[in-house]
Amino acid sequence: MKIYKTIGALFLAATIFQNCNDETADPEENPVNPNIKIENFSKEPAFVFGMPGFENLNINTLISSSDILAGSPNFVFAGQPDGMGIMKDPNSEGYLMITNHEITKSVSRVYLDKTFKPVKGEYILNGIGGMTRLCSATLATTAEHGFSAFLTAGESGQESMVHALNPLASAAQASDQTRIKPALGKASMENAVPLPKDVSNGKTYILIGEDQSYSTSHQSAGQLIMYVSDAQGDLDNGKLYALKRTNNNTTETDMTKGSQYDVQFVEIPNAKNLTGAQINQKNMDNNAIRFSRVEDVDYRKGAGKGREIYFTATGESSDGINPKAGLTMWGRVYKLVLDQNNMLAGKLELVAEGDSSPGNNLINPDNLCVTENYVYIQEDGDSYYPAAQHDSYIWQLNISSKQYKPWLNMKHNRNNAAWQTAYNQSGQLAKFGSWEYGAMVDISNIIGLPDTFAVNIHSHTWQKSGFANADGAGVNTNEEGGQIVIIRNVQK
Repeated sequence: MKIYKTIGALFLAATIFQNCNDETADPEENPVNPNIKIENFSKEPAFVFGMPGFENLNINTLISSSDILAGSPNFVFAGQPDGMGIMKDPNSEGYLMITNHEITKSVSRVYLDKTFKPVKGEYILNGIGGMTRLCSATLATTAEHGFSAFLTAGESGQESMVHALNPLASAAQASDQTRIKPALGKASMENAVPLPKDVSNGKTYILIGEDQSYSTSHQSAGQLIMYVSDAQGDLDNGKLYALKRTNNNTTETDMTKGSQYDVQFVEIPNAKNLTGAQINQKNMDNNAIRFSRVEDVDYRKGAGKGREIYFTATGESSDGINPKAGLTMWGRVYKLVLDQNNMLAGKLELVAEGDSSPGNNLINPDNLCVTENYVYIQEDGDSYYPAAQHDSYIWQLNISSKQYKPWLNMKHNRNNAAWQTAYNQSGQLAKFGSWEYGAMVDISNIIGLPDTFAVNIHSHTWQKSGFANADGAGVNTNEEGGQIVIIRNVQK
């Protein structure tokens, strides 16, 4: 990738990344920033609300697709905001917000002033340069990971790849297709998450979730993949591995809660030069575990805790009623702890699942945010299973007790005619799971306001002609809107 700003500048820029960096703020070392004035900067109301027991959540709107920013009145914040990262702007007193827009295959950069108000926006990757749908993402930082890049993963079939963008790149590069990283493999990928440098010991470890359904043409189903390089920040010369059980059992549903399983990462030789189809075949040859759509990945925060990794298997069903043999239908969350002396080996454990209570428990978990003490599990229920009993939740899982409960819900207001007129142009809002979540990001330390997070929302049914072609590339006509909210009083 073309770097026209110095790495030193990025190092000095305090940064927050998609996988919710969760360093505990010391009130003496990190006093509350008096400049920050969190309020409803968007003209739209918040699309979410706290669940019972979490009434103390303070929710404000940051930006919505209908908002006009003073510094760029023609900029449209595209729909389906998914992966994102927030950092200090090294060229001002304000901040930068880098966001994937999945359906438009683009990445926006929004400038926020010192109060955290959005003032200008542009696209650093558009649908021409993006090429494939871009789902979750990680803003790797020199301070946290030992290198700097916005890693955004393509998810339009098994030949998709990871882009490594400079978050300060010129908008003139938006159509540039050369920023992909073949060494990180080819797959229908959800996220590429580097582990922190305090556990990588001078190497680069990047966990990648393959959001692939099982089919006759893709029999390896979804994988948990890991890229490893002996050099920190090297994204071109490492090796690629996939997770397998040491006993060669590839069936996901043979693993149940209450047990731990010995696993290891097995190499996919010459992956940089293979097609996605060839990588798929190699995973079958290697007896990699066949997960039902591995979407997001995150690691536990805190010094030395980055070897504790969580990932989702979102689940799938051919008819919305029956599971596929050997695969979760309603979804699962796994915990993987890598061996301190051999990061290619570890213990795998199932910590949450929805199949035992269909429609009442988890429904298609997608994104994750892991802090020091909690895992926030974000659902994507737009598979519209008939047995679903609730809208897309964010669940709060207590790492210590392993108990979890609904934390956040979507505000559909189905009996409010004005709300339906405003946000239900597609007519699908009556269905449970009509909207979904994107990234959930801990922004506490970057803005100097404790226990403060940003959450992205895919408000699929909110559609307007003015939202189409938001990135200006002319390759996408989707009319969906989206929103980002700021939530305070979040337990970490």
